[in-house]
Amino acid sequence: MDEPGTLYVVATPIGNLGDIGARALDTLRQAAAICAEDTRRSGQLLSHFGIRTPLLALHEYNEDAIAQKIVVRLLSGESLALVSDAGTPLVSDPGYRLVRAARSAGVKVSPVPGPSALIAALSVAGLPSDRFAFEGFLPAKASARRDRLQALAGDPRTLIFYEASHRIDETLGDMAAELGGDRPAALARELTKLFETVLDGTLAELSARVRSDPDQRKGEFVVLVQGAGEDADAKVAEGRRLYAKLKEHLPPSTAAKLAAELSGAPRKALYGSE
Repeated sequence: MDEPGTLYVVATPIGNLGDIGARALDTLRQAAAICAEDTRRSGQLLSHFGIRTPLLALHEYNEDAIAQKIVVRLLSGESLALVSDAGTPLVSDPGYRLVRAARSAGVKVSPVPGPSALIAALSVAGLPSDRFAFEGFLPAKASARRDRLQALAGDPRTLIFYEASHRIDETLGDMAAELGGDRPAALARELTKLFETVLDGTLAELSARVRSDPDQRKGEFVVLVQGAGEDADAKVAEGRRLYAKLKEHLPPSTAAKLAAELSGAPRKALYGSE
């Protein structure tokens, strides 16, 4: 019986093609096939480097159906590679079902590390990096997004999110409202690409900057927000004081929004004063 092959999880560039490593290129050349989230996009990468390895589509809609077929190939002795559209596979991308199935079958799964947008952004953000939490994409629906942000408002770790261009304006506004407008943050856009920008400031400042500048609403985004600091209790106390005064003259939701913006306290915490 043939020895099983290896499933290589290969990181690819997030923008600048020069960031790909020599080992990644060798692995992609030598694999029997490459499992790719988008075969057209990965095909462009392979073509640039003169790699002719066959591509096999593996994405969120077919991963369950074909994972076992791929495992059969691995068990027969073939070594395959797994890539995503950009960066490190499985980080807000498909692939974990295949990795789980391969490991369950006794197949070796080996990482070929390289670019990752969240780590690249964290390295240049100027925010605490000793502890951080990656939250991926927030819910698309506004109510669910605000609920998720409220649940994260007291987390002391630096929070890292991905966001799409068509939601970045709305998301930053919700972050300012739910996490506190004066919370330090950074916005990394189009990392390693021609129009790369990394902005820093408070959430309120970043929200205003993006709202006023259409160019800052284009591309792919990583949003980083400093965790709740030692002064969080003081902010909540001040926010609740303001909320108590404002709700005498305004609807509760409006009063809470204004109190949160003025105090920097998360809006959800203000309702605890009732």
